[in-house]
Amino acid sequence: MSNFKLDFSDTQYQAGRIAIVHARFNEPLINMMIDGAKATLAELQVPDDAIELFNVAGAYELPFAAQQVAKSKEFDAIIAIGVVIKGDTPHFDFVSGESSAGLMRVSLDEQIPIIFGILTTNTEVQAEERANPVKMNKGGEAAATAVEMINLKMALKG
Repeated sequence: MSNFKLDFSDTQYQAGRIAIVHARFNEPLINMMIDGAKATLAELQVPDDAIELFNVAGAYELPFAAQQVAKSKEFDAIIAIGVVIKGDTPHFDFVSGESSAGLMRVSLDEQIPIIFGILTTNTEVQAEERANPVKMNKGGEAAATAVEMINLKMALKG
């Protein structure tokens, strides 16, 4: 496990609505990431009514769901949460690659920050380390990043 952690100590919520679009596949790990994201958003004093959750079956469906959420124009950032664990077939490569590329395309096309909160790991142990809010807390990192990106977009508009 890496000891590297991003420093979000200067991150402060100013405004904006955040959508968390998450997969249900690997649900225990997904739930850890959502818990980490929600805890971090609470620490940053993001109001509960500024956060909305949407779920889809798996990581492959996240780009389309994120696109639909973005097109609603109701949100200032989207956090995409999924867990893809490498198996014995090339399925991992297709799902992780296409979900990543799809989310980036939607972000740029719709001009909304989409935070890549999809864990792509070799093992379930690695996924648990990253998803667990008391370990690496990648859900929390995604949440803080969403707030930073909203702040950036607002500052450049101002």
